[in-house]
Amino acid sequence: MFHVHPSRRLAASAVAVVLLVSLTAASCSDEQSGVALGTAGRGTVDEIVEAPGSVTARAAATVSAPAAGTLAELRVESGDRVGKGQVLAVIDAPELEARRRSAERALDGAGRSPALSGGTGDFVAVQRRTDQQAATAFDEAAEAAAGIADPALRTVLLKQLEAARQQYAAASAAAAAALRAAERGVASLGEALGSLATAQRLQAQQAYELADAAVEALTLRAPVAGVVQLGGAAGGGTPSLTDLLAGGGAAPTAPAAASGSGLPGVDAAVPQGAYVAAGTPIVTVVDVTRLGLTAEVDETDVLLVKPGGTATVELDAATGADYSATVRTVDLLPITSSRGGVSYRVRLDLGKGSYPGGAAAPQPRPGMSAVVRIRVRQATGAVTVPASAIVNTDGRDTVWAVRAGRYEKVPVTVGVQGEDIVQVTSGLDPGQQIVVAGADQVRPGDKVSS
Repeated sequence: MFHVHPSRRLAASAVAVVLLVSLTAASCSDEQSGVALGTAGRGTVDEIVEAPGSVTARAAATVSAPAAGTLAELRVESGDRVGKGQVLAVIDAPELEARRRSAERALDGAGRSPALSGGTGDFVAVQRRTDQQAATAFDEAAEAAAGIADPALRTVLLKQLEAARQQYAAASAAAAAALRAAERGVASLGEALGSLATAQRLQAQQAYELADAAVEALTLRAPVAGVVQLGGAAGGGTPSLTDLLAGGGAAPTAPAAASGSGLPGVDAAVPQGAYVAAGTPIVTVVDVTRLGLTAEVDETDVLLVKPGGTATVELDAATGADYSATVRTVDLLPITSSRGGVSYRVRLDLGKGSYPGGAAAPQPRPGMSAVVRIRVRQATGAVTVPASAIVNTDGRDTVWAVRAGRYEKVPVTVGVQGEDIVQVTSGLDPGQQIVVAGADQVRPGDKVSS
């Protein structure tokens, strides 16, 4: 018997109903044998790949406390819509602010040429002391940057710090070169002192800029435009926002460190005025203006799925509603499906939904469960027969046809395969009478009972 994969090859329901009604009206039965007859028709057949899926957001980001401190201001509530760059909260971190004040004082006093009483020997001692102070300042800045929880900000500060080290090293080398020129009588000691003062000023300026950047990071801004949820994903729990994203263009997210008590019945969102550790998620912003889907397609079906293909979607949360979708990408690498088999993620853009009466369906939320039916092939104006009419004999698809009042086994070539209706590309013509049920009771040459 011809076999149709139970998880994927489904005919579009409206098409199937029309064709089945046509076939039923033209069918008759052999009362003695229980064989049912029908007629090959002409129509449209859709081949559908069905897969479990879930609704995804195209962009989301959890904004976390960059350093330990107090949540001094919380300017949003759950459900608020915010624009990209809008201030969400402000963290008060006295240690970082004290570091900036110290760097500012050092900057104010930097850049003056040191007074030397011992000639070039005194210059060497001053330069060595300046280099040691710069190294200490850079090490302290590196330690402070390493404590920043936000990986994107931490990376930026560390890159700035490395650039500052290199710039200072170049300025210090220039001062040493100026001293050697003065010792040879090519330049004056005053020029060497000027180069050393420039190096000192550069180091102080860089230290202040790094400290200022760390304090500025305490003002938390929305990385994307969207809807606010206080805390991290799932109210501050451990699940990653990656599961809610369709990929491609999603904003980077900070680690979802635990916040709140984590006790059942206790709100995990951090209240204003509370102490926060570095990495505590404060606000999650989710862009819901463009929703998507991820579907897990079985390995036996994935080669049929192509970008640009259309799909219909049913949500557990909106019974009876149908949503449209379009295939965007098909992953190259596999995953293990929920049933333990090999699957591939297919990412789709989700369109609007409607109920049978035409009423608009509600907008889904990220994470909602879905059944995705992707149309992978379509045959229009095709010769069609019920799937039950196809019999596989010795590896060949055949149909029992009625010719000259007797049963005859006819080899056929099957094209697009629906759940109920199958396209026949060769071997049959429209209007040909065929066996649609009870084929196991038919023998070649048997006379058809009237």
